Amino acid sequence: MRAVVLALTVALVACQQINLVPEFAPDKTYVYKYEALLLGGLPQEGLARAGIKVSSKVHISAVTENTFMMKLMDPLLHEYAGIWPKDPFVPATKLTSALAAQLQIPIKFEYANGVVGKVFAPAGVSPTVLNLHRGILNILQLNLKKTQNIYELQEDGVQGVCRTHYVINEDTKANHIIVTKSKDLNHCQERVMKDVGLAYTERCTECTKRVKSLIETASYNYIMKPSAAGVLIAEATVEEVHQFSPFNEIHGAAQMEAKQTLTFVEMEKTPVVPVKADYLARGSLQYEFSTEILQTPIQLMKISDAPAQITEVLKHLVENNVAMVHDDAPHKFLELIQLLRAATLENIEAIWAQFKDKPVYRRWLLDALPAVGTPVIVKFIKEKFLAGELTIPEFIQALVVALQMVTADLDTIQLTASLAMHEKIATIPALREVVMLGYGSMIAKHCIAVPTCPAELLKPIHDIATEAISKNDIPEITLALKVLGNAGHPASLKTIMKLLPGLRTAATSLPLKVQVDAILALRNIAKKEHKLVQPVALQLVLDRALHPEVRMVACIVLFEAKPSVALVSNLAGALKTETNMHVASFAYSHMKSLTRITAPDMASVAGAANVAIKLMSRKLDRLSFRFSRAIQLDFYHTPLMIGAAGSAYMINDAATILPRAVVAKARAYLAGAAADVLEIGVRTEGIQEALLKSPAADESVDRMTRIKRTLRALTNWKDFPTNQPLASAYVKLLGQEVAYFNIDKTIIEEAIQMATGPKPREQLKHALKALQEGIAFQHAKPLLASEVRRILPTAVGVPMELSLYTAAVAAASLNVKATITPPLPEAIETMTLDQLKKTDVQLQAEARPSVALQTFAVMGVNTALIQAAVMARGKVRTIVPGKVVARADILKGNYKVEALPVDLPEHIADVSFETLAVVRNIEEPNAERIVPLTPVRAAAPFHKTLCLAVPYIEIKGCVEVHSRNAAFIRNSPLFYIIGKHSARAALTRAEGPAVERLELEVQVGPRAAERLLKQISLIDEETPEGKAFLLKLREILETEDKNASVSSESSSSSRRSRRSRSSSSSSSSSSSSSMSNSRRSKTAMIMEPFKKFHKDRFMAPHGASKAVSSGSTASSFEALQKQAIFLGSALPPVFAVIARAVRVDHKLLGYQLAAYFDKPTARVQLVVSSIAENDNMKICADGALLSKHKVTAKVAWGQECQQYAVTAKAEAGVLGEFPAARLELEWERLPIIVTTYAKKLSKHIPMAAYQTGFSLERASNSEKEIELTAALPSQRSLNVIARIPEMTLSRMNIRLPVAVPINPDGTLSIHIDEDILSWIQKHFKEE
Repeated sequence: MRAVVLALTVALVACQQINLVPEFAPDKTYVYKYEALLLGGLPQEGLARAGIKVSSKVHISAVTENTFMMKLMDPLLHEYAGIWPKDPFVPATKLTSALAAQLQIPIKFEYANGVVGKVFAPAGVSPTVLNLHRGILNILQLNLKKTQNIYELQEDGVQGVCRTHYVINEDTKANHIIVTKSKDLNHCQERVMKDVGLAYTERCTECTKRVKSLIETASYNYIMKPSAAGVLIAEATVEEVHQFSPFNEIHGAAQMEAKQTLTFVEMEKTPVVPVKADYLARGSLQYEFSTEILQTPIQLMKISDAPAQITEVLKHLVENNVAMVHDDAPHKFLELIQLLRAATLENIEAIWAQFKDKPVYRRWLLDALPAVGTPVIVKFIKEKFLAGELTIPEFIQALVVALQMVTADLDTIQLTASLAMHEKIATIPALREVVMLGYGSMIAKHCIAVPTCPAELLKPIHDIATEAISKNDIPEITLALKVLGNAGHPASLKTIMKLLPGLRTAATSLPLKVQVDAILALRNIAKKEHKLVQPVALQLVLDRALHPEVRMVACIVLFEAKPSVALVSNLAGALKTETNMHVASFAYSHMKSLTRITAPDMASVAGAANVAIKLMSRKLDRLSFRFSRAIQLDFYHTPLMIGAAGSAYMINDAATILPRAVVAKARAYLAGAAADVLEIGVRTEGIQEALLKSPAADESVDRMTRIKRTLRALTNWKDFPTNQPLASAYVKLLGQEVAYFNIDKTIIEEAIQMATGPKPREQLKHALKALQEGIAFQHAKPLLASEVRRILPTAVGVPMELSLYTAAVAAASLNVKATITPPLPEAIETMTLDQLKKTDVQLQAEARPSVALQTFAVMGVNTALIQAAVMARGKVRTIVPGKVVARADILKGNYKVEALPVDLPEHIADVSFETLAVVRNIEEPNAERIVPLTPVRAAAPFHKTLCLAVPYIEIKGCVEVHSRNAAFIRNSPLFYIIGKHSARAALTRAEGPAVERLELEVQVGPRAAERLLKQISLIDEETPEGKAFLLKLREILETEDKNASVSSESSSSSRRSRRSRSSSSSSSSSSSSSMSNSRRSKTAMIMEPFKKFHKDRFMAPHGASKAVSSGSTASSFEALQKQAIFLGSALPPVFAVIARAVRVDHKLLGYQLAAYFDKPTARVQLVVSSIAENDNMKICADGALLSKHKVTAKVAWGQECQQYAVTAKAEAGVLGEFPAARLELEWERLPIIVTTYAKKLSKHIPMAAYQTGFSLERASNSEKEIELTAALPSQRSLNVIARIPEMTLSRMNIRLPVAVPINPDGTLSIHIDEDILSWIQKHFKEE
């Protein structure tokens, strides 16, 4: 009985359960009112936004049980660019009229159980219009479950298959069902999007765990009413938000907001009738891309006749960028690229045929075509090179850029492969290498876009590698490895492992260079498949039978594969017993540098290294730089999501002094992405092997002897083997190797022959002849510096785009003419040195370089029909003209450079940045509406002009700054950027007499005195005139001192009290019995007197004091000065330098320098003086080498060099028992500004000392003296003691990267080998 009751109850509930499938009855037409809105900007009200709105009636009727028709009635498009929400939408009447026919064509779609299937439409419906229909169908997509009210699934939609959360509620009172659906667009199983320019960047997942640059979500709300066969969608509303910020979103973000409403109006009996055309299957609910890739978001052009429009823009660029770059040249260059993207191969062929013989037009085309980035361009470049219409440099430049820009689909990859295998390319090895490397990069790009890319794409490279291995063709093996390294496909691991040493016995016989290249080829694979590469790399590192360089390179790959704590700990444990100190030093330094890494993507590796390094011996920390080591530094700022990292790897060899390999890499982080920007590697494998066979490899001799032997071996480079490269290098951009080259003996011989042979002399002859006739040169160079784009569909069915464009154009005009007297002989090679000395050369040059750069950051709608976006636009333009005349009279030793006046532009530099809301449509491309993002009246502008006049040359420089931002809304970085900012720099002539020219003249030799424009003399204190001058100067200085003493009196007293406390504290601490031995040793070293070297013996008696030592030095220098205060009284200057401004009033303005040298006393004197009348300001530098251990110099300046003075003394000696050097700086008086800043700086010394490992003690040192002493306890360690006012700094046992070859008498044992000197002399004689 209970069973029967239960069965009846279940049946009754089942009868009453509502069918949640949306119903469209077969004999009715459902009429809905539809409105969609898409707006971009900042979420705050009162700022400008840009967007579009679509409104229409929607008719839906059934054709069969699961097939339906949908038609838009009375569609209307609106556009918006204004202050939100104050300004209204504006109807896009012309655009609506142009699209009305398409919009009203009914479409067909499959619909079963609330799920949209295939979509059908006639060929006349464009993808853009069909996507608008998809936006409506996306609302109807409902995966409703009868048994669950709250659930989650991956649901298909316009944006792809994304995580969707459902909540179903029933309102029994109102008799309707409420369904809430939310989509997390950041977590999609299959995301519909297009990326451009991001192929070689890595997604930094760890960077976006805490903060995200792009957040996307959508919320759907439905009100459904039960009906006979299911439910009727009475009302549906959709809200979708895409929020982006280059910084942390906490600081504000721009957003794209999409809203949709679909409201039921009525039912009709008139069915929707399909048009008389074939309804073709047009895909599913997912968005269909059309021409968005070809359409730049910064301009909208109606392309009616592409060839004619290309020709027009090309002529504009050529004609307006001759002598000076046009303001709008970068924008025009982008326009040319967009037009070329719309052109067919036949169009481009015709344009090339028209302009290929016009050099300027040809250059512009060859700069623009590679940036187009379409397969058509790659095909064009290939055909033109094979036809002989492109030179090799033109082909390489065009192909390298084109392969980086083009979309890597299967057709383009096959096209590149056919080019790489072409017989003409094969005959030019360097060219083949470039094409093959590009082929590998194309595969890498394709596999990033299509993760399931087939391994068959690499079959040609695998075949080349297999054949090369069988033939032992080393260059071909190297090339194949580099191509596989660029591709980075896991399927290549098997081929690469055949060439790895240790893992395959055959690979051990291969050259070391091939083994290293095989390991490096694993790096890009390691980025995708860490687990595959980690065990291979670890096995290579731990195999002690392998060459140390192989093991160290494997260590680089291991850490790039992000090993776990267990793997790194295994490595650390194995290295505890490592016998090769180069491997141990490299691995230890690598791990230690990783412990300091702050980049989020390396956090796990940093943690593992931090644990593992504690297992290793600390002795490895004290190894010098002659051992191999790795250095990694980085900076990452989480709030701004920006960072940079640098790595340097130096692999040395125990047998030679030259490093075997050096690698440097730069990495950047921005907005959740990371990229290896640049990497350069150099290897000296051939040189190393040659050195190992020479006496330079003898490890029993000291380092200096090995250096001399190495240098001698390098000079005998002709004895090196010819069958292997002496050195090699490679360059990587964005993780892809773009070029590599080998240097062998043949290349060196050819280079020497080219430099010394008849051809360079002939070229020099033609160049000199052209210079004498005059050269006029004009050149312009455009560059698409960046094109980074991400295109995403919105719920409305309209694409939104995030993009960054940067384009620049540089132009320069140069006029050069040379006058040579007497004229050079016809046979220049017969010219002797005496003839050259008698030649007077005058060179006139006028240059006008200019650069224009524009950058655009865009967020908004970008289609071929309408654009509505918020945009940040930056512009930079600089013009720096110059006119110079240079003259060299070698016989007279006179050299002069003159800067002549030029016509200055209104502004030499102009920088501007503004944020805008822009809307434009294809039917009215010239009627675009642009609104500043920040209303003009909302923010108070900042305006300031700073001017500075340069004396003597009568030039005034002004910088004008204007800024208006949105910081009044929110105090954060993003709102400070938003607005309008500009800065302009101008140079104008100041008031006063005009300047004819600026002169810099150098006169060497006996005529130097004649060139001086003003007689130089120095005041003698013993003469009556000198005494009177000094008395007057002393009165002036005393007045200054009185003014300064008031402000410094309080600080002086506080210093004295601190010093007394410090002194008592020091004495009490010295008497403390608890002082450690190390402390006593350090104190003893500091207190030890410095003993100078004497001329007749290497060390002074132990009783010699510092006072006696330094006093003799000072007294001998003072004696020299007393003998001759001014060397110019008895000696002519060695050389003179005059810098002056020549004005129309002929007033002398400028400075002159005279240098004097007294050989018997080894004394040098430099005097800088003003050439203006009644100006006695001078700078005097006086120095003497008193012995081979002592040098003293004095620098004085001010009126007659009597106001301020600093004396510097440097000498060698001993400190305790160690060789040492001491530098002393003493002064009597310094400018107040110097002492003021010195006092401020001294406050930071204790902290700086602590951070750098120096000990600090308060001491009663002289207030007008600084003493720095450095002692060498050993050739690889250094003790430093610095005594400055009020404190003494010291640091003991500083490790030196190299040994200092110092002798007991304080001299350095560095001698240039006679063989090397004779080789250099012989080489120059041959030249």
